[in-house]
Amino acid sequence: WGSCVRIVDPADASTLQVVEMTGNEAALCVCHAYFAAAGELFLVVGTAVGLTFAPRDCDGGYIHLYRYLDDGTVQLVHKTPLDGAPGAMCAFKGRLLLGVGNALRLYDFGKKKLLRKVENRNFPNFITTLHAQGERIYVGDVQESFHFVKYKKEDGSMYVVADDVQPRHITAALPLDYDTMAGGDKFGNIFVARLSADVSEEVEDDPTGGKNITASGTLNGAPHKVEPVVQFHVGETVCALTKGTLQAGGLECLLYTTLMGTVGALMPFGSREDVDFCTHLEMHMRQEAPPLLGRDHMAFRSSYFPVKDVIDGDLCEQYTLLPPDTQRRIAEDMDRTTSEILKKLEDLRAKIA
Repeated sequence: WGSCVRIVDPADASTLQVVEMTGNEAALCVCHAYFAAAGELFLVVGTAVGLTFAPRDCDGGYIHLYRYLDDGTVQLVHKTPLDGAPGAMCAFKGRLLLGVGNALRLYDFGKKKLLRKVENRNFPNFITTLHAQGERIYVGDVQESFHFVKYKKEDGSMYVVADDVQPRHITAALPLDYDTMAGGDKFGNIFVARLSADVSEEVEDDPTGGKNITASGTLNGAPHKVEPVVQFHVGETVCALTKGTLQAGGLECLLYTTLMGTVGALMPFGSREDVDFCTHLEMHMRQEAPPLLGRDHMAFRSSYFPVKDVIDGDLCEQYTLLPPDTQRRIAEDMDRTTSEILKKLEDLRAKIA
């Protein structure tokens, strides 16, 4: 394996420093972490030694801790040995959360190496994504979708409070709010899973402090389940998810990229009128502009799970390519004129780009 840490100046894209990884190490994850015990921000890199993917195995791993110097370069502070491959990491309350295999660990700063404080090994396969907000940790598994984990500060414990009933192979994750996670999976699906408000409140105000959490689980699962809010099949493996705006003053949307190089956006609707308009237009377009190879459009968008609460904007945009007679017929069915439909599509597009 050959890996390196490259420090780049964003102003002119010049390389300030390259730190080569030695000893057959493969860098798998990286993050910034502020350690309260040290009182400064560090660059943390997780590596695996002699990594193989089929079967997934390695000869161990390391956590490299780097300190930033005044000139923007980094200096190695120390390396912490691991017994597996680190799949994901993130900062959490002045410490470091790390997923090693199927174990979730919490590390604190030490002079010679990082100190393991808490560990939870109750995850199915391999942790691929980690996010944290408040007292809650969102863990993405390579085969078993999201797990919502509660951190109990009083006794320093972590326990799973909710998981998903769908076996999703998570490749990308993004927290949308305290109870909602957006995710992408290996088979080209984008979805949003949410913990209902009453369950979330019950988890936060648990009087037992998680003591009976295992007793109330079902079939070795968590006691609560997240509910699917949005489901859409993109058709290509989703690599990354983020929130953002594409223009000044534009509407914030969910941006995704795929393995084949596609960059796409999911835009939230602001009114019921827009939802009704796009739903009816999509319904007409499915009839008037079927796919080239004859496959049903809804069957494609529901390849793995039924499509839910997402309008296919690419299909609606094909309205402009239809013959004028067909455009007029669709507009009459929708009680609008052709120009009104074209103006509406343009307005929706202009909200994000």
